[in-house]
Amino acid sequence: MPLTLGSLTVPVPVVLAPMAGITNAAYRRLCAEQGAGLYVCEMITSRGLVERDTTTLKMLVFDDLETTRSVQLYGTDPSYVGKATEILCAEYGVHHVDLNFGCPVPKVTRKGGGGALPWKRGLLGEILRSAVAAAEPYGVPVTIKTRKGLDEDHLTYLDAGRIAQESGIVAIALHGRTVAQSYSGQADWDAIAALVDHVDIPVLGNGDIWEAGDALRMVHQTGAAGVVVGRGCLGRPWLFRDLAAAFAGDDVRTLPTLGEVRAMMRRHAELLSEHMGEERGCTEFRKHISWYLKGFRAGGRLRHSLALIDSLAALDVLLDELDPDEPFPVSELGMPRGRQGTPRERVVVPEGWLDDTDGTSLRLTEDATETTGG
Repeated sequence: MPLTLGSLTVPVPVVLAPMAGITNAAYRRLCAEQGAGLYVCEMITSRGLVERDTTTLKMLVFDDLETTRSVQLYGTDPSYVGKATEILCAEYGVHHVDLNFGCPVPKVTRKGGGGALPWKRGLLGEILRSAVAAAEPYGVPVTIKTRKGLDEDHLTYLDAGRIAQESGIVAIALHGRTVAQSYSGQADWDAIAALVDHVDIPVLGNGDIWEAGDALRMVHQTGAAGVVVGRGCLGRPWLFRDLAAAFAGDDVRTLPTLGEVRAMMRRHAELLSEHMGEERGCTEFRKHISWYLKGFRAGGRLRHSLALIDSLAALDVLLDELDPDEPFPVSELGMPRGRQGTPRERVVVPEGWLDDTDGTSLRLTEDATETTGG
């Protein structure tokens, strides 16, 4: 069941969620080697791109074999978002632009960005129309990702879906949690189903997809056109192999030995080194080690040493200490991965934010170097 996003056809209805500091060119390549799908670059800011911020431009890198270039854009100003979208299409040859309206991080929501912005329905519409108009001459589809709302008393996802459809957005991804929930609790798949019934454009479901079977259940229960996978693939890029097989009708559950995981770790560090240089690539790889080894018996001393690597040679020496025959810890299957945290008592938004739902006269402050994803 391919996924159609305007002019773009994705063979398998699976999207790698953009994650800050994770979904760089190396990780996207690693996941793409496992199975077909759409792999989105980590979020960049529209202002940072328009102003040619060095940090932003360094994030906007693609692998030579990346046949479909997909980027998630963050912005709160319609003008900046439109200009940034045109730059992505004209100068970087992207095939798909996704707009972030789901980030729950306080430093983003306190400025009215991320998951807070859909409360301002008028401003949301302005931003979407600006992006669509900029992408249209290039035939590039624009999608959005959002959450249910600020909290259970301030839901926005149905209005966001309607506005998206009216603005020319070709699909909407819904994370079945509120901003207040952040990554805690259980994702509300019923909300995803409600959005499917509410709009005519494709809806992608996001939240609590830890195994390929979860993706099939979500699509069956909600009627979603596809799924967005984030934390479930941390330390498990082979999940995309299982997902591709599942949507092809095959029941596959990859249970790699520690030796196979070790080979994947080496491949990941190698790709990071190719894109960033060996020292920085190895430093970037450190954050992935605990995810790869989750549930395995690797001792504390070895884990600590791995978290300090600064070269591929040092990594090779330490990887050799891992038992290649140790079986995959099946107790980890279906378990949450990555950040979870606890729900917030209140969402931090600009003063007076909830007083009205328009926002068209607002000119919000957008940090040119903001890199937190949602």
